[in-house]
Amino acid sequence: MPKLSTRANEMPASPIRKLVPFAEAAKKNGKKVYHLNIGQPDIHSPQESLNAINNYEEKVIEYSHSAGNESYRRGLAKYYQELGINVDHTEIMITTGGSEAIVFAMLACMNPGDEIIVPEPYYTNYSGFANQAGVNVVPITSKIEDGFALPPIDEFENVITDKTKAIIICNPNNPTGYLYSKEELYQLKELVLKHDLYIFADEVYREFVYDGEEHFSALKIEGLEQNVILFDSVSKRYSMCGVRTGALVTKNKEVYESAVKYGQARLSPPSLGQLAGEAALETPKAYFDEVYSEYIKRRNFVIEKINEIDGVYAPMPKGAFYSIIQLPVTDAEHFCQWLLEHFDYNNETVMLAPANGFYATKGLGKNEARIAYVLKVEDLGKAVKVLEEALKVYPGRI
Repeated sequence: MPKLSTRANEMPASPIRKLVPFAEAAKKNGKKVYHLNIGQPDIHSPQESLNAINNYEEKVIEYSHSAGNESYRRGLAKYYQELGINVDHTEIMITTGGSEAIVFAMLACMNPGDEIIVPEPYYTNYSGFANQAGVNVVPITSKIEDGFALPPIDEFENVITDKTKAIIICNPNNPTGYLYSKEELYQLKELVLKHDLYIFADEVYREFVYDGEEHFSALKIEGLEQNVILFDSVSKRYSMCGVRTGALVTKNKEVYESAVKYGQARLSPPSLGQLAGEAALETPKAYFDEVYSEYIKRRNFVIEKINEIDGVYAPMPKGAFYSIIQLPVTDAEHFCQWLLEHFDYNNETVMLAPANGFYATKGLGKNEARIAYVLKVEDLGKAVKVLEEALKVYPGRI
């Protein structure tokens, strides 16, 4: 039998989705499963986007420009300018989700064997994207006792080699919910300039920042304009994960032109996705006010209730809608599977994402899991109750 490629064998399975077969089996057995494992909000998508889709009257759904429809890119440029990010439509490329933007950036900026530094725990699919590009992920560990703040710059300096080409930051962070401050980002500036690196800035959760804090975009770091590549998406901002429309934004013309070549090879981003994304730019402020209030309510509720469970700890997220929680178990992955296979409380159970898959360093995250507080408070309450009751009888509890 022909053999798979080395790249295929090394492609990591998603810890967010790898337990799906067990969840599906639980549902077939009649159990209610509360999904805290994946960032799929139950918030309604903007009516403006739904109207645009429902009222679409073109007789042919055509290819768009490989960089995306100009009207959409101009609309996005206006959106960024209103946030104080100085870009125009010629510096914005529409992609098939934020995922494609990251892959294109790696392909444009890095050679096979090059290294990208990332604070861990990190969005697990970065490893998959790096695998596709032949790039090696080099982790710098952030710690739960520090709320997953940016590790000291010396730790970045210590792992830089002649193969290091970029640092990737997710801000606010998935999976930790940590918000990197302007001061923390400026700490990276001198390091990036000293070693002539790129900063890949994943800012898809920009609108989800709490407690009076403000999001500071990496594209606003003075003197770093040619080093920053920003990734964005409509998935979370407008609760349109299935639209699969994102963006790569950079003032570096060489990077942009190279990324567009990859875009030409895949022809165009989704036409209907762009239709929905462009319409979403007209979403009224009232929508975001309602969504913001709802996530604050969910965050405060679930973090308080989880911390009331004996032996469990969850730091308070400053942004996004995730938290890494510490569990009194020896193997969180086994516990998460056990929840689906062998446990229910009133015929209900809960699905979490084991955190070991969010670390590149072997052995870390063994007693941690990521939760996504994307369900209404009533369901979050039931999910936490299931978790509490499960830990009372789980045989691997410590």
